[in-house]
Formats: sequence, structure tokens, C-alpha cells
Amino acid sequence: MILGTLSDRPASFRELARAVPGISDSMLSTRLATLTEAGLLTRTVDEGPPLSVAYQLTQAGRALLPTLGQISRWADEYLPWGVPTDRPKTENKAQTRRASRARSS
Repeated sequence: MILGTLSDRPASFRELARAVPGISDSMLSTRLATLTEAGLLTRTVDEGPPLSVAYQLTQAGRALLPTLGQISRWADEYLPWGVPTDRPKTENKAQTRRASRARSS
């Protein structure tokens, strides 16, 4: 979600915190540091006043976006709804196919 939020433009820590529901400030800070160390993000500090920090995708981070999109589409189709989301509890396509095959056997 962090990389997707940064796909259009840089964002501040607060903007990212609002975009990732349920994440604590300390966990977001850890994730941002990890992504920065991995070379996927840059962190820019504007001394201000007021002090502000912005995060932006690097070329490597931007190159990863299409792959993440494909993984997301795959997960929507094949993974069960085991991860809590705002989505309704419905069968995914893989479950529907398995149930259909079982009925026709």
C-alpha cells in the first residue's frame, strides 16, 4: 500500500499514515526505513520551518509497481479471504471453480 500511495506523487509521513489503515506510526516508520534502505524510496527532509519529510519512489520502486499490480490481481482471484479487509465475505473465483467441479463429479 505504501508504494501504491507513492505511485502518483511524493507524500509526507502523515499522508502515508492516513493511506494505510490500522498501521501504527512506529510500524510505518520501520517500513519506510526498510523500503528506503532497499533503494525503493528516497526520503527528503525540508528543514522548514516547519520541518517536513517527504517520501518518493526511486526508479527501482517505480519499476516494481507493475509487478505488484499483477500480484494483487492474482491474490484477488486465487487467495481465500483469510486476510481481514473491507471486502464482503464472498467466494473467490478459485473457490467457485472448485465447488462447481465438486458438484459435477
